[in-house]
Amino acid sequence: MATSPLNDFDFLVQALFADQSNKSLETHQRVRAGDYGPADPTKLERLQDIWSRLLPHRQLLVSGDDIQVLTPGSDAPYRAADMSDGERAIFYLIGQTLAAAENSMLVVDEPELHIHRAIMSKLWDELEAARPDCAFVFITHDLEFAASRVAQKFVISDYLPAPSWAIETVPEDTGFDEKIATLILGSRRPILFVEGQKNSLDSAIYRCCFPDWTVIPRGSCEDVIHSVVTMRNNQSLTRVTCSGIVDADDYDADDTAHLETLGVKVLSVSEIENIILLPAVSQVIAESEGYIGADLAACLEALKADIFSTLQSGAAIETVVARYCRRRIDRMLKKIDLGKANSIVDITSEYAQKTAALDIESIARKAKEHIEAAIKENDLPMLLSIYDNKGLMALVAKHLKKSKLQDFESWLTRVLRNNQVPALAQVLRQSLPNISPQ
Repeated sequence: MATSPLNDFDFLVQALFADQSNKSLETHQRVRAGDYGPADPTKLERLQDIWSRLLPHRQLLVSGDDIQVLTPGSDAPYRAADMSDGERAIFYLIGQTLAAAENSMLVVDEPELHIHRAIMSKLWDELEAARPDCAFVFITHDLEFAASRVAQKFVISDYLPAPSWAIETVPEDTGFDEKIATLILGSRRPILFVEGQKNSLDSAIYRCCFPDWTVIPRGSCEDVIHSVVTMRNNQSLTRVTCSGIVDADDYDADDTAHLETLGVKVLSVSEIENIILLPAVSQVIAESEGYIGADLAACLEALKADIFSTLQSGAAIETVVARYCRRRIDRMLKKIDLGKANSIVDITSEYAQKTAALDIESIARKAKEHIEAAIKENDLPMLLSIYDNKGLMALVAKHLKKSKLQDFESWLTRVLRNNQVPALAQVLRQSLPNISPQ
């Protein structure tokens, strides 16, 4: 019984109707005895109340011997037996929680398998509030749900079927939010912090190229650097090693060397999407589409020419240089630490001193020279090391796949996740920094 699946939905319904019958009899007897106080709510009435807040678009109808569901605008309710899987699961979980004996410990195994994420946290908020006498233990792989529970968190870091578990407490004050700390502790692989968002193409590229790592997108380059430094300095997280990768952003040799001492590698391109535009990568994509020989060379040359054509005017180059300067200024300003300045005068003086070395004209001149040199030499990798333009991916889609950008990115994400073009994963790995756990 402890390990076999149970199907006790019908027994639960019978128990709820039995409670309703008993409560009705108690109320009847009290009234006959002259006690006209309010009737205690039945478990089915409490279930209806919780259901109405969770599923306002589905009205639960309970009679003396039947349960039905009514949708808005309909006058034909359907039976409980015809509920959707989600409705049935919600009804079951509410009912079982309300029917549990007083002061019980309720163990809920993988709630994410039964309820849509949009409603899961709200459901268990309602049920924990409905049963304050009970202790709730959730076993889950859903880190967002785990983070939504106001309670102590633990990570099962190892398991043997003996049975035997290795359990670690999720520590506080790690420098990460609870969700990330839990993910780090629960990982059996080294952690790779990267720029970008969870569901972006960036993540698909990194996860394909570093399958032995747990890839955690952290947004900006500063967030990646902070995450690597924080994790490496936190004793409670040192069971797992970590590294980071950031976009080029024209880090000079000294900056790159310093970042490597921290455990952070720098891309050879301005942003991760640009790696798809590198000739070696574009060639593999074109070959997967059937291009060979002269047709292949013509396709790649047309793509290259189209990329360079976006920088034909001085105004276009100026726009790229301005974006580049803003990134450099932003990065420099984020490095300024005014924590030791205790007065307005001190803040003003220290800020002026630390920003005085920022020569914007020199930065702009070097960036412009870099772009113009790449154009003159027709050197695409050189250009991609500084040129940030999200529109370039649309050119790849047009030339290599004859498709729209959205369709191309969907295709690219799919083939990377499923390794449908092995040569593509291989050439991407060769184009990315070489990292190893430390």
